[in-house]
Amino acid sequence: MSFQNSDKIEQLKQATPARIGIGRAGTRPTSRELLKLRCDHAAAVDSVYGSVSSGLLAELGLFTVESGAADQELYLKRPDLGRLLPEHSIQLLAERCAPSPQVQIVVSDGLSAGAVEHNLRDIYPALLDSLQVLGLSAGTPFFIRNGRVGIMNAIGDLLRPETVVLLIGERPGLVTSRSLSAYLCYRPRAGMTDSDRMVISNIHQGGTPPVEAGAYIGSLIARMLEQKKSGVGLLL
Repeated sequence: MSFQNSDKIEQLKQATPARIGIGRAGTRPTSRELLKLRCDHAAAVDSVYGSVSSGLLAELGLFTVESGAADQELYLKRPDLGRLLPEHSIQLLAERCAPSPQVQIVVSDGLSAGAVEHNLRDIYPALLDSLQVLGLSAGTPFFIRNGRVGIMNAIGDLLRPETVVLLIGERPGLVTSRSLSAYLCYRPRAGMTDSDRMVISNIHQGGTPPVEAGAYIGSLIARMLEQKKSGVGLLL
């Protein structure tokens, strides 16, 4: 199939992974594109309902706690529960985590376990290296199953860190199901909102490379500590 201004179409296709200029067969998409669409959709579903392997968590020294959403169905239907820490998780964190750390690193599957599986081995060591170079210390890292971004507030209330870094799987789409986000907040507490947080999104091999993101997070934390703030009030 031919397009008018085909050179413009090619420029757009080179600039974005979005489905543009894919052609059609009559009134329908081509078989190739339809099958690719179904494949990408299946990958997104698998990532939402998948789980992070215990082997990966053990390899990186992360122990596991749960959010208030006890299972995946409840997590999807009740986002508010993913922002809460149940009593047994509170007790475990109080027992195992160093109190009042300078940087508290937390990992969560969020809406994409696949994002954690594919990126954590690269971004986590890079983040630790960045903190070390900058002379910053990290507390006891851990993994939260079925966590939401707002659970940073509950962690802040419990452990009283200066900063929290939450590495969490993004909602998967039809371009990639492996995208990770890093949320950062200075002294998170109950009542804080998204405007109080920083976010680095689209972390994967086709977006912001995980190693590069890990290094940048360290420098951003240093700036947050220097200015004693995060979110819209932080001067970049």
